[in-house]
Amino acid sequence: MSVRGRDTLGGRAAIVGVGATEFSKDSGRSELKLAVEAVRAALDDAALTPGDVDGLVTFTMDTSPEITVAQAAGIGELSFFSRIHYGGGAACATVQQAALAVATGVAEVVVCYRAFNERSGRRFGSGVQQREPSAEGSALGWNLPFGLLTPASWVAMAAQRYLNAYGLTPDVFGHVAVTDRRHAATNPAAYFYERPITLADHAASRWIVEPLRLLDCCQETDGGQAVVVTSTERARDLPKPPAVIVAAAQGAGRAQEQMTSFYRDDLTGLPEMGVVARQLWRTSGLAPADIDVGILYDHFTPFVLMQLEEFGLCRPGEAAEFLAADTLPVNTHGGQLGEAYLHGMNGIAEAVRQLRGTSVNQIPGAARALVTAGTGVPTSGLVLGADGI
Repeated sequence: MSVRGRDTLGGRAAIVGVGATEFSKDSGRSELKLAVEAVRAALDDAALTPGDVDGLVTFTMDTSPEITVAQAAGIGELSFFSRIHYGGGAACATVQQAALAVATGVAEVVVCYRAFNERSGRRFGSGVQQREPSAEGSALGWNLPFGLLTPASWVAMAAQRYLNAYGLTPDVFGHVAVTDRRHAATNPAAYFYERPITLADHAASRWIVEPLRLLDCCQETDGGQAVVVTSTERARDLPKPPAVIVAAAQGAGRAQEQMTSFYRDDLTGLPEMGVVARQLWRTSGLAPADIDVGILYDHFTPFVLMQLEEFGLCRPGEAAEFLAADTLPVNTHGGQLGEAYLHGMNGIAEAVRQLRGTSVNQIPGAARALVTAGTGVPTSGLVLGADGI
């Protein structure tokens, strides 16, 4: 999709299956096994077999290569395999890649997956430990000596500027945490099932990096998630309602870095998500008011507020009020703060459930869902719709 024009991908592919492992803090098995379990669960959900699959897409950060997953899952010949960079920013782009392959006839059935032991294994929250020299990594060299060593510390810079620009206090971030945990409390798959929180709980949680508190930060989770993409025509012959890919986009902004884009003119927004937003609205022909449910990437609460503003769902500086008013249902699965941190793939699955009418926190009549991927990095997004809408 060009940043200057509307593309023709919308409506040509659909998500027809979703599958996941349990979400835990210690899976007790390899990341490859988690990936295979999720892939097979998604195929079962789609009423397809491993033999139907001819394409696989995952993250560059995933430790289970497409060919290895194909072999372990009993998948045969592949005509398409691909990986997307930039951590959580890849989530929706894996579906975009799958849709592009299906729409052009390169593949017929593509499974997108992500699996990791992010709690019992390598923990992203521990920050930079050791890294091979790279052009991309050189940007971190301007920040690490000053103590900006973890994702929370990188986000805190932008969060502090956001609060200062709009005359707000860190309490506004609590609205995101409370919303996510309210939904997680009624979701049996969520790690924080039956454990809602209040704004007072948020305000009482310890500082991680000011202005971020513990409850502003997502979980670290072991698990796997997969989704199955095929053509819209084939999707209609399968037993469960498809989630049509109405629009899909990737975005990187000017002066973009990976979570340390501190040399932009303005730190109060997410320009890369602005690129995604413009492309999704242009291609889908929809407007913010047309969205029934928002599944917004929530590794840190401040970036949820900025996303609401980048997508034009509310005015700059007013996202906390917008969220508190429950104007748009957000993260009905509990998000990565409440359900699990699966690099945004579990959010895509929740959007599919909402359009099928099977979410545990179902929004009556939900027909269009906005889904976003990782923020603060080059990113991606989707608009999914119920078939026939």
